[in-house]
Amino acid sequence: MDRGFWDKLPTPIIGVSPMDGVTDAPFRSIMAKYGKSDITITEFTSVEGICHGAVKSLVAFQYDEVERPVVAQIFGTDVESFYKTAFVVAELGFDGIDINMGCPATSVSSRGAGAGLIRTPELAKEIIRATKKGMKDWAEGKNIEDVGLPENIIEWVKTERPQRPERKLLPVSVKTRIGYNEIIIEEWVKHLLEEEPVNITIHGRTLKQLYSGSANWDAIAAGAKIIKQTKTTVIGNGDIHTMEEALEKIKTYGVDGALIGRAAFGNPWMFKNQTPTIDEKFAVAIEHSELYEKFAGEYFVPMRKHLAWYCRGFSNASEVRQKLMQAKSSREVKEILAANN
Repeated sequence: MDRGFWDKLPTPIIGVSPMDGVTDAPFRSIMAKYGKSDITITEFTSVEGICHGAVKSLVAFQYDEVERPVVAQIFGTDVESFYKTAFVVAELGFDGIDINMGCPATSVSSRGAGAGLIRTPELAKEIIRATKKGMKDWAEGKNIEDVGLPENIIEWVKTERPQRPERKLLPVSVKTRIGYNEIIIEEWVKHLLEEEPVNITIHGRTLKQLYSGSANWDAIAAGAKIIKQTKTTVIGNGDIHTMEEALEKIKTYGVDGALIGRAAFGNPWMFKNQTPTIDEKFAVAIEHSELYEKFAGEYFVPMRKHLAWYCRGFSNASEVRQKLMQAKSSREVKEILAANN
């Protein structure tokens, strides 16, 4: 098994969990600059969308060099689209590719993608094989122009990364859950391991749970016990609030690392075990706002949730947060924070 960058990661592995609508390029850039977790993973992107020419979806694949090692996460059900999308990921210079088999959103799982794939293990295995074949064919010299991708997708990729990266085999990993309606993690990971992904990340809830209840780390440990008998590494995910808790769970449940989700919102410093001052929080909130404007243009509304996350842990946080929820630009963010500093 060629594990690529995974064999060069420090142990234990600590990263930010990829989250739709959160881990966009500005968020990841800020996290990497002020926290620098061991691995960066993009928001997931539909392989069918890419193969039907949805150029806008490719903004999820924009990244800053500071994020490396950086992994592109993809989802879908069409096997051929996974093969073709592998060429897009490789041409963009990513360090690896991750297949989402864990998203519980109805819009994703109801069509058999994300956590829906837990119900169709044969299709899941076929998807891993197709993605790995795409990576292999690209590494061996096949060009992106030769796989039937839309011209606008190829043009976007070449504009984003005009210089073709070194051809090498990129590692394929999987992120999943402990089951669909019930816990079947031991049976499920055995299916995945047949295709030798370099890493399996397990979120400790079933699809049915969505994000409710508590993450079941005993189930994660049961899956990890099987995975650890192979060359595949295993990362746990779910209900981790601090670095100390991450390290404790890694040790207790026998995983190789942990991904942290909601606890990282507005708090890149957690990866360095630092507590920022209010001035530091405000400065980074402004920087994040400016990055977001460059990324998204005038549509500033999605940035507001990030601003709310920065406004925690000081005396008038609620008042400042309410004002920031009306901000329409980074200039307004600066004015609000300057008046409350």
